[in-house]
Amino acid sequence: MSRMIHCKKLDKQAEGLDFAPYPGTLGQSIYEQISKEAWALWLAHQTMLINEYRLNMLDPQARKFLSTEMEKFLLGDGSEKPAGYKPI
Repeated sequence: MSRMIHCKKLDKQAEGLDFAPYPGTLGQSIYEQISKEAWALWLAHQTMLINEYRLNMLDPQARKFLSTEMEKFLLGDGSEKPAGYKPI
């Protein structure tokens, strides 16, 4: 039986994540408030950010940037696309 939650990002009842996808209190908030569907949207957005900004995930600053963007995208007012971004 899947776990149903009210997804903060999509503002609807949806299937919840199976586990906290990130450590700490941010991960717990995402687990409690974000659906699988919204998490998939974040993963696509994250991939675009990594590619557009050419982020090196070994760089602590790049990881901090993505963590901040993840929180804004999922729990806040949203994460902006890079200036001039055009999907292929």
